[in-house]
Amino acid sequence: MDEAKAHEIRQWLFKARNDLRSAVRLFTDDPPILDTAAYHCQQAAEKALKAFLVLHDIQFSKIHLLLPLVEQCIEVDPAFLSLRDAAEALTPFATLFRYPGDVLEPEVSDVEEGIALAEMVVEFAEDRVPDEVKK
Repeated sequence: MDEAKAHEIRQWLFKARNDLRSAVRLFTDDPPILDTAAYHCQQAAEKALKAFLVLHDIQFSKIHLLLPLVEQCIEVDPAFLSLRDAAEALTPFATLFRYPGDVLEPEVSDVEEGIALAEMVVEFAEDRVPDEVKK
């Protein structure tokens, strides 16, 4: 693999990990900042999936919908089927709480679950990237 591609994958993973770290920090702040923490959960998952797609030279749309990204990943690795439910649960976090509306903030339990799901997606995708690329 050429260095430019490896660099791009590392950048996607770096951003995914930082989004995950941001979600955790915002969630554990006093008081917690739940709406933004939820957003970063979705972003972490999105960026991790995109890292995997870049690894396999698969073009993707600039969307916040996770299920189409998971479906593209499944074409390469059917094990990504296990992430469908997580993708469906995390997708609304991209926009649901970002703007004024009927619901300003998610429940604490929803963000807790979102962090766990985002961690699972990031680890799952990252585990499928060769170690030499992650260095």
